[in-house]
Amino acid sequence: MTAGPSSFTPREIVSELDRYIVGQAKAKRAVAVALRNRWRRQAAPAELRDEIMPKNIIMIGPTGVGKTEIARRLAKLAQAPFIKVEASKFTEVGYVGRDVESIIRDLLEIAIGMVREEQRARIEVRARELAEERLLTLLSRPAAEALAANLRGPFVVSSQGTVQRPDAQSADGASMRARLRAGELDDETVELEVADTTSPLVSIFGNGHGMDDMELQLKDMLGQIPGVRGKKQNRKLKVKDARRLLEDEEAQKLIDMDAVKREAIDRTEQGGIVFLDEVDKIAGPKSAQGPDISREGVQRDLLPIVEGSTVNTKHGAIKTDHILFIAAGAFHVASVSDLIPELQGRFPIRVELLPLEKHDFVRILTEPKNALTRQYAALMGAEGMQLSFTEAAVEAIAEYAATANQRGQNIGARRLHTVMEALLDELSFTAPELVERTVVIDAADVHKQLSPILADEDLAKFIL
Repeated sequence: MTAGPSSFTPREIVSELDRYIVGQAKAKRAVAVALRNRWRRQAAPAELRDEIMPKNIIMIGPTGVGKTEIARRLAKLAQAPFIKVEASKFTEVGYVGRDVESIIRDLLEIAIGMVREEQRARIEVRARELAEERLLTLLSRPAAEALAANLRGPFVVSSQGTVQRPDAQSADGASMRARLRAGELDDETVELEVADTTSPLVSIFGNGHGMDDMELQLKDMLGQIPGVRGKKQNRKLKVKDARRLLEDEEAQKLIDMDAVKREAIDRTEQGGIVFLDEVDKIAGPKSAQGPDISREGVQRDLLPIVEGSTVNTKHGAIKTDHILFIAAGAFHVASVSDLIPELQGRFPIRVELLPLEKHDFVRILTEPKNALTRQYAALMGAEGMQLSFTEAAVEAIAEYAATANQRGQNIGARRLHTVMEALLDELSFTAPELVERTVVIDAADVHKQLSPILADEDLAKFIL
């Protein structure tokens, strides 16, 4: 087997996740083992390979502690199709709302997009060359037409006596190509025949069960009818705009969409990851008032997809047997045991994520590759300003974030965004006008800006 992202060892996977997510070692270990098991399954004997089911995971923890980020980074590391959905958006089959099978259809569309972009990267140079040839033809057309209108010579007479006018491109084709590549012709205007991409119908159905997918399929069918879609129209465009359109057209011609769909279906079935957020919102005691279409009904509909079934899409059937499902929820009111037993059994790995404390906020502000302090420094760098934070300032910011979480709703690391915005509000507004190009935020600046806000309880709830 070839080496790739999926062949990373669990320790390497955790190390990569550590670059972006602070703490939560148990959750990182669980997803690292789940990803490694995919590679192990591919190495298993053929007669056992299909029998080895993915070990789905439930993450339990308050909002803002890294549940979604762990799943998203894992999918990016594995280069796998990934979709995040909120379980509370779905309803039982037969009722108004999205049905759970749309999760798999959307996942396949994401996989097709991934494979198409990879194919395009491989043929990008060829598509650019073909687009350039078409542009040169369009640019030389006026000169050729002017030459055709001029009945005086010179003429080329062949050995058979055929009289031909010389090709306009042959005279200055090399110089025109050089000018085109140098960008000197970007503002020239060419007339280009482009396909009419307007949709035949704006809306067909309301948002009923399955109507979103049915509407897309009906539009696709109507698009195949001659005269309904695909008509050509002439447009005058600048060369720089025409180049992009022509490159897209040539790329579409070079990409084998049938091969793309086959590859996307295989990736979805063998490597797809579905992150089911807010799964605690569909858990709870059985309703005594009638059918609970947004809770137990959704669980019953999710069960066959999670345990393995076939979902029909417009690109082909998708088997969900080996798709990895990662569920997550705060479970403040409900508990995992409130899910129907059959669904519980399909999530054998349960991981509890810990609430974030002050020391975690300090690490979040400084350690990750995409730390907030680095993000704000980069934003101010666009204004030509050097922004930095002292260690004492970072400690103070973390303290305010932890205090705000204790006094109000605990929103985890997301609290740091509100605190940082309140802290840097004045600087963000006045940065273009400041003479001082180097700004160092210390603890005194943090206390001066945030203490009055935190002291006013109503204001703190509104701002922080």
